[in-house]
Amino acid sequence: MNKLLVLCIAIAFALSLNAQKTFEPNWESIDSRQTPEWFTDSKFGIFIHWGVYSVPAWAPADIAVGKNFGQKFSEWYWYRLEDPKNEYFKPHHEKMYGKQTYQEFAPQFKAEYFNPDKWAEIIKNSGARYVVLTSKHHDGFALWPSKQSWNWNSVDVGSHRDLCGELSKSVKSAGLHMGFYYSLYEWFNPLYKTDLEKYVYTHMIPQMKDLVTSYEPEVLWTDGEWEHTSDKFKSVDFLAWLYNESPVKETIVVNDRWGKETRSKHGGFYTTEYGHVHEKEGIEEEEMHPWEECRGIGGSFGWNRTENLENYSSSEALVHMLIEKVANGGNLLLNIGPTHDGRIPVIMQQRLADIGQWMKVNSEAIYGTKAWDNRPDNMKENQVFYTVKDNALYAICTAWHEKIIIPNISGTGQVSLLGSDVKVKSKIKGETLTIYAPDVNPGNVPCDYAYTFKIVDFK
Repeated sequence: MNKLLVLCIAIAFALSLNAQKTFEPNWESIDSRQTPEWFTDSKFGIFIHWGVYSVPAWAPADIAVGKNFGQKFSEWYWYRLEDPKNEYFKPHHEKMYGKQTYQEFAPQFKAEYFNPDKWAEIIKNSGARYVVLTSKHHDGFALWPSKQSWNWNSVDVGSHRDLCGELSKSVKSAGLHMGFYYSLYEWFNPLYKTDLEKYVYTHMIPQMKDLVTSYEPEVLWTDGEWEHTSDKFKSVDFLAWLYNESPVKETIVVNDRWGKETRSKHGGFYTTEYGHVHEKEGIEEEEMHPWEECRGIGGSFGWNRTENLENYSSSEALVHMLIEKVANGGNLLLNIGPTHDGRIPVIMQQRLADIGQWMKVNSEAIYGTKAWDNRPDNMKENQVFYTVKDNALYAICTAWHEKIIIPNISGTGQVSLLGSDVKVKSKIKGETLTIYAPDVNPGNVPCDYAYTFKIVDFK
């Protein structure tokens, strides 16, 4: 049977199981929903942090991480500014802006150079298959005409544009999956601080439902859950609506940030951030529940004007990161931080373009693959990572090896090098496959950063 037909039948079957079931507002029922396969097959997505914080676009880029994890995030500008204990943000703000308030940055968030079709083109060419835009960060500023954020949204002030709507249209037209980040809490919303229940019922849940029904995203990536348990946020009530009644009930994917007790316990996929695993999460890459690592190309999610070249991961490092996450069964959600006027910084465009060039040769070893059950524990040390799909095993090498020894494998083990016609010599002895480096040179090397051997007819 045609492999594409088999895949379509499998996806249709999974969707039908979800469609036939009514999900109750409790975690046992909510967690019984199968994560749509489009997400686990996609492997690579682009996160976009963009908002009023893109105007000051500042955080101390060169401080040691340690206890300062999060201090480098420019999207936290307003919160750090109001923190009397913070030693970085207020002195900078007073020097640059005097007594100007954070709210006064909003009219400057004009997005005058924002070209959603161009953004979608850049993202598609990177090899990413889904996009997650910050519809509303913790400052409460919405990137669509939200009735719950009157005069604090991108249509009422600043750009006077429906940024969520415009990008969603372009991303979907490019054949990619569109998603939204949404912060459950808001730092300085008086209703959140004084009457949580009313905030949830009159602000948060209606706002999320409006976002979903207006733009029909396929990812809802919540955050800002750490101050209250999920019952206080009425998370399962919302998720039951999302899975039973919403226009995206069959295809939507959600993460694990629905209450301070839910990370790595509940949700369609689990999340890690900058490789940082909170003690309460306890997530391990080996767990086969769908999971996703999110991080920026630099040290911040939002655009940070103080970052220099040394603050950015190289293209090689980012390709290796994608390989490592996928080989351990996860996805990579790589962040870009556009400028307040709507440009994707050139260094970020360059990194995405380089990843895209590598993916043109090696995407077969990424999309739709799973972690190999027999993968060794020392993949990173050996600089050889493994994925499997159908009847093929892929050995992705992040360094050049004269020979590669793969244990726990049998069969004829026919080997080829993706992107190249050069002959690859190999032999199987017992349950060990040895691959010998082919004759390649700068004129016929298939790609930069990492190369992939495809092994078929193995057991």
